[in-house]
Amino acid sequence: MDFRDTPEEATYRAEVRAWLQASAEPRTSDEQRFGEGLDDAARIAAARAWQRRKAAAGYAAITWPREWGGSGGTAMQQVIYGQEEERFLVPRMVFENSIGQCLPTVAMWAAPAVRERHVPRGIVGDEIWCQLFSEPAAGSDTGGIRTRAERQGDEWLINGQKVWTSGAHFCDYGILLARSDWDKPKQKGLTMFIVDMKAPGVEIRPIHQMSGDTEFNEVFLTDVRIPDANRLGEVDGGWKVMLSTLMHERLAIGGHLPTHLHRNLIQVARTARWNGRPALDDERVKERIANAFLSQHGVELIIARGLTALSQGREPGPEMSILKLVAGRGILDIAGFALEMAGPEGLVAHQDLGKEWAFLQQLWLSAPGIRLAGGTDEILRNVVAERVLGLPGEIRTDRELPFRELER
Repeated sequence: MDFRDTPEEATYRAEVRAWLQASAEPRTSDEQRFGEGLDDAARIAAARAWQRRKAAAGYAAITWPREWGGSGGTAMQQVIYGQEEERFLVPRMVFENSIGQCLPTVAMWAAPAVRERHVPRGIVGDEIWCQLFSEPAAGSDTGGIRTRAERQGDEWLINGQKVWTSGAHFCDYGILLARSDWDKPKQKGLTMFIVDMKAPGVEIRPIHQMSGDTEFNEVFLTDVRIPDANRLGEVDGGWKVMLSTLMHERLAIGGHLPTHLHRNLIQVARTARWNGRPALDDERVKERIANAFLSQHGVELIIARGLTALSQGREPGPEMSILKLVAGRGILDIAGFALEMAGPEGLVAHQDLGKEWAFLQQLWLSAPGIRLAGGTDEILRNVVAERVLGLPGEIRTDRELPFRELER
């Protein structure tokens, strides 16, 4: 692995950093986030304004081809921008799905007139997009989708339910995967569409998480009509379109996984009591902090491996699946140990316990979701076993059966 920027990368990093310093406020701590105290409307308005500024400067769609309205840059340039932007207090978790997955899919698969209508507006922040794949009976197994798409002339009638749709409550459009043929095997009877999130028959219900957030949503689709012009790819070819969508996730390497948690542990260990004395004086506490540091350092090395591949013009390999496995388990362990140090008071809200506990409590409540989103631990272990270690593949008996014959 090479931890150094190439001369070209160093020049680009300096340009990005200079623009960010002139355009945004630096973060003063690892835990600080943009928009604390803002309501949803104000936060979304600020995100749209920031997206417009990025688009004007050429940083909104760095890796996209110029004919799509992008900058024609490299994957490594996108990673560098993400690393530098992380240092600044800017809106997040609004346009990530639009730019990272949905709009590249529209640009690749939509009819020219549809592409020209949506892609430029998405780049500058006039439209926000979400991804409607997961369902109550189809999470990690995307091929199990049951939302029904029935063709009626030049339109499609959509009925079904989606779940865990990030940002659906503030999005304008979404890319929707639905079952168009129940007599084909489960991965061969799917079709992808563009859906207007404000269309009649679309009902969005926020999911209230135990962390207090409402990032995810259930989406109910009842007799929603979608023109065939808004189909992405061939009829029954949605699996191929879906794979191209997920391909863009590789640029999330080194994104928002926290790698500073040992510092948070040290901070709370200075004030917590452990067996009647300061927790930081206890050898077992020191050992757990050291283990946290080593676990996070391992995550950083996996990220560095992926970044090295990108820097050399290669695709990161399937071993990157190890990243979320290690990070997800580590985050849960570290946050849990922090609350353990507080004793019974660890269950008291941080407003009463002290602000230094806020981030770790939030992390503890959010950590289970990290192990589910983007592929469960079990799915990722299969990827590592089969594609990294070369072990025999898991037996699958449903690949060639018509979907309607599969056990419900």
